[in-house]
Amino acid sequence: MDASLWRDQMSLYEFEHAKRAELGIKYICGVDEAGRGPLAGPVFAAAVILPEDYEIEGLNDSKKLSEKKRDLLFDEIVEHALAYSIQSVDHKTIDEINILEATMLAMRTAVENLSIKAEHVFIDGNRVPKNMEIPAEFVIKGDATSASIAAASILAKVSRDRFMLEMDKKHPEYCFAKHKGYGTKLHYEKLREFGPSDIHRLTFLKKMH
Repeated sequence: MDASLWRDQMSLYEFEHAKRAELGIKYICGVDEAGRGPLAGPVFAAAVILPEDYEIEGLNDSKKLSEKKRDLLFDEIVEHALAYSIQSVDHKTIDEINILEATMLAMRTAVENLSIKAEHVFIDGNRVPKNMEIPAEFVIKGDATSASIAAASILAKVSRDRFMLEMDKKHPEYCFAKHKGYGTKLHYEKLREFGPSDIHRLTFLKKMH
């Protein structure tokens, strides 16, 4: 589903209000991931069911927000969401089944672990995980279209960043606090100097020169 027309005409919340009315349901779940591209650490996914009658001010795609704003919104989402679930798939599994399958696994697990069963699921991106037990559809650029996907993007991003900050304490030589595991110039320099750590995705390092 390409939601560009919705984005031009409707807010994040209006999109979901319209969908609830169209489908005759109450519980819409938004799902997004963080960490598909990094060279190290897990991929995270979050699933969120937001209340119909409460709007979180400033909610947006996590990539468009400052770290401080994401942290504030994280707390508000956790406080006001009807249900949320944050799951991760580690670097070893990513190496075993590939990053796409690991991402789909994290998304599906996040939905399955919600305390309230969703009636419909919106997945950010261009595909839906296999074997979903709940009706689901993908929403291209969903984190700029759907409030619940935007909320999920924040939960996933903040959770992964916090994990990588903990890994920075364990492996200070890689400077994870600065790049969160992404393939920056600094990160590649540290990899060449120290070799891979115990949280690096070895399948992502095959093209290193």
